[in-house]
Amino acid sequence: MSSSIDQLRASLAEAAAALEAFSRDEGAVAGAAELADLALAALRADKKLLVCGNGGSMCDAMHFAEEWTGRFRGDRDALPALAFSDPAQLTCIANDFGYGEVFARQIEAHGREGDLLIALSTSGESPNILRALEEARARGLKAVALLGRGGGQARALADVAIVVPYATTSDRIQEVHIKVLHAVIEAVERQLFPTAEDA
Repeated sequence: MSSSIDQLRASLAEAAAALEAFSRDEGAVAGAAELADLALAALRADKKLLVCGNGGSMCDAMHFAEEWTGRFRGDRDALPALAFSDPAQLTCIANDFGYGEVFARQIEAHGREGDLLIALSTSGESPNILRALEEARARGLKAVALLGRGGGQARALADVAIVVPYATTSDRIQEVHIKVLHAVIEAVERQLFPTAEDA
C-alpha cells in the first residue's frame, strides 16, 4: 500500500509542477487570456465556438463544448459551442476523404467567418489538426491551438498558440489544457453574465 501512496503523491506533485510552470509562463498565460477575449468576442457577435482534438484531446474538446451549451457553475443562457466528435460524421468523412480531413470537412460545413476554432493537440503534429487550422484560416475563422512539446507545426498555423511548458507527456499536457479551458470559461461567463460578486 505504501508504494502506491508514494507513487500517487509523486504523480500529483508532477501534475502540480506542470500547472505551476504554466502559470509562471507569461506567454502561455497571455495566450490563455487571448483565447478568453476571442471567445467572448465571438459569443457577443452571435458566432460559434468549434472545437476539435484526437483521443484524450477529443474528450477535452467535448468537455469544453458541453460546458457552454449546458452549464458551467450556474444557470444562464446556452451558448453555441460544437465539438467535432460525432462518430457517424467522423467515420463517414474518414471513409470518403481520409482521416486527415475529419475536422477540416466539418469546418467547411459549420464554420462561418467570425467563428472561433479551438484545436487541441499535445504534439502539434496531428495531420487532421493541421488541416483544421488551414481550413479555418481559409474560411475567415480565428483559430486558437492548445499544444504541447514546443507546439509543432500547428504553432505557426494558429492565430494564437498556447503551448504548455515543462510537461512532456500527453497526460500532463492534457491536464493543463483542461485547467486552461475551465479558466477561460469562467472568465468569459463572468463578463457575459456578471453577478453581484463580479461588480
